[in-house]
Amino acid sequence: MQNNEWMDSFEQYAQEWITKGQVPGVCMGIAKDGQIFYSNGFGFRDVEQQLGVTIDTVFGIGSITKSFTCVAVMQLQEAGKLSVHDPVVKYLPEFRLKNLDVGQITIHHFMTNTSGIPPLPTFYASVMRSLEENEVEDHPFLQNQTDDVVPIDTYEDLMNVIATLDLELLGPPGTEFSYSNDGFALLGAIIERVSGKSYEAYVKEHIIDPIGMEHTSFFLEELNGYENITKLYIMRDKGDHKEVIPSPNWWDTPTSRAAGFLKSTVRDMLRYTDMFCKGGLTAGGNRIMTPESVQRMITPYFPTELVPGQFYGYGLVITSDYYGKKLVEHSGGIKGVTAQMCFFPETGLAGVALSNLELSPVLAVMLGALNSLENRPPESSHLVSKIDFLTEEEMNQFVGDYHSSEFGTVPIRLENDQLILSFLGENYVMKPFAEDIFVIRAFGTDFSARFIRVGKNEIVRMAFTGRQFTKTSGGNEK
Repeated sequence: MQNNEWMDSFEQYAQEWITKGQVPGVCMGIAKDGQIFYSNGFGFRDVEQQLGVTIDTVFGIGSITKSFTCVAVMQLQEAGKLSVHDPVVKYLPEFRLKNLDVGQITIHHFMTNTSGIPPLPTFYASVMRSLEENEVEDHPFLQNQTDDVVPIDTYEDLMNVIATLDLELLGPPGTEFSYSNDGFALLGAIIERVSGKSYEAYVKEHIIDPIGMEHTSFFLEELNGYENITKLYIMRDKGDHKEVIPSPNWWDTPTSRAAGFLKSTVRDMLRYTDMFCKGGLTAGGNRIMTPESVQRMITPYFPTELVPGQFYGYGLVITSDYYGKKLVEHSGGIKGVTAQMCFFPETGLAGVALSNLELSPVLAVMLGALNSLENRPPESSHLVSKIDFLTEEEMNQFVGDYHSSEFGTVPIRLENDQLILSFLGENYVMKPFAEDIFVIRAFGTDFSARFIRVGKNEIVRMAFTGRQFTKTSGGNEK
């Protein structure tokens, strides 16, 4: 790592993306065997006061929290208090679905997002208390929300709401992947009931403190007046341009903290990734998990529907062949947060990038660093397409509207001999990759859309952003 030439090409690339994305602040750090050999703060944690970003600036980490939840479950399994193959109802007898049997859904299915439960419309109700504390917020999640939503304040509230929803399972448990914040929220409830402590207290006592994560917490007030905390920013669409403005209050939800509400720093998160690379041991010699539990967490159980060749483990995403090595990672995104964590268990290399704006290109920044480190152009992709061309007739079968109750409707249309997907106000070109799979380049990174058919004919759903969207209209089916 003595050769620092890679830094120049990486930092130029990173700065271009950060400028293009109008991101107020990003912190990036890379470590080998727990030793940080590169860190950089781009921009500001507080634009108005021109306060810079450092490796000790506290950011949200969003869904990277899910890996902490799975560490907690593995610890409880090691202690003999549960098994990941236990049915969820063993610990949450109130968990039920309208007219559906949930007895086959296990803790393992929640940890791998394979319960078969489709995306649920619970998020708005679960963050309502946060929204009540703030003026009107302009956020894509909040559009199309009605006034008659009742807040979800407890795990019991969440289970009561889920029990009333009219839904069909995507398939038997263990057969379909669809990212589920609600499944992870309920893992938090299981951890509480089994451990006898609140989820947040358990994670602090058994993971955060033993690893030595000094500025990591679900609650900013627990950081005891620590001031190096970022402000949050949101993007407002002004028609002819986009404007980034501060949006100070942190969203919180008592029921979904296990799915995505931890706050941390790049330095602390590199201590956390090091624990995985060391087989469950911390640099200070504390054992967080057995090597067997670590291996189970980084086992590729099921394809993620995010990127071809990518699988979900326990709260972690695994690419078995990333330029010949096993890459383990997870991202996070919520208001004022985009986060990315990755590590290579075989080599001990790890990276973390955190930012204070949602939908910011931190994954491009992270992959740019990994590419530059190995003397590849920063924009390189490890994906190699198997299909170069589709006829207009072949493309037409994918045209239509695809709906999920979490993200609303995603339209796909044919324009100038290209399929165009519209998501959260932006249009993306879909490039053919393999049969029924397309790759979309967004924020400098590759994502995939996979189409699901009945038999081999009619397209009924699209897997995109890790969720499944049901086809509601359009297209000339073969």
